[in-house]
Amino acid sequence: MNLAAFAALPDEARLWLLALDHPAEAAALAPELDALLGRWRHKGTQYQAAWTLLEQRLVAIAEPTLATAPSGCAIDGMLRGVSQAATKAGNALADPQAVHVRLADGLQAIARTDLGARLADGTLDPATPVLDLALLTLGDLRRGKLERPLAATWIGRKFGVHAAV
Repeated sequence: MNLAAFAALPDEARLWLLALDHPAEAAALAPELDALLGRWRHKGTQYQAAWTLLEQRLVAIAEPTLATAPSGCAIDGMLRGVSQAATKAGNALADPQAVHVRLADGLQAIARTDLGARLADGTLDPATPVLDLALLTLGDLRRGKLERPLAATWIGRKFGVHAAV
């Protein structure tokens, strides 16, 4: 995972992970996202954000100021802008309620309503890597907390899935 875009940012920087509907190239998103983050400000505060595309599917944005002085309006504006940038690049943001897992054929989004059926048919098992798009800090991403086995997530608790012994 290449996190070089975040080299100048502290571990405490606020993080957003937004999944795309289908794979994309960073170059297709760069003009819009660079412009969006370059002009990102609210009530006199200029934000110092950086972004990268992980695995051609996850837009990762980090910004240090919003970790200590959050602004819902500023965050909403940025999220709308990312959605618009994805649309201009011929993509869209994935359903934020979907669960993103790593399967043999790559990252897949599974609707929460389909989790039980995917567990029953064997698509998902206790060891299936589940991506945690709710990570709050850049440090969590750097420490490898993006993926956890399904059995160690809320899905494992909800469906009574336990790690193989």
